[in-house]
Amino acid sequence: MAIGEVIIDPNRCRGCGYCVKFCPRGCIAIPGDKLSVEGYLLAVFTQPEKCNACGVCGWLCPHFALEVYKYIDAQPAAAGEVK
Repeated sequence: MAIGEVIIDPNRCRGCGYCVKFCPRGCIAIPGDKLSVEGYLLAVFTQPEKCNACGVCGWLCPHFALEVYKYIDAQPAAAGEVK
């Protein structure tokens, strides 16, 4: 099972909302309570349990503010079990 993590760089995020709009699983939000030093509303990775690290948010970010990581369950399958 893959688990995703999205790291949002507050120095690059401009609060444009592309990551929020295009995340197919709704894992990112702009709650309105976090601001960058420049005064931009910051995106927040709010639903890590839903993320499968598809990377759409990172591809669409025009400011290169997101890094997407995919962690794969590295436990070996039991004999006869298909993962």
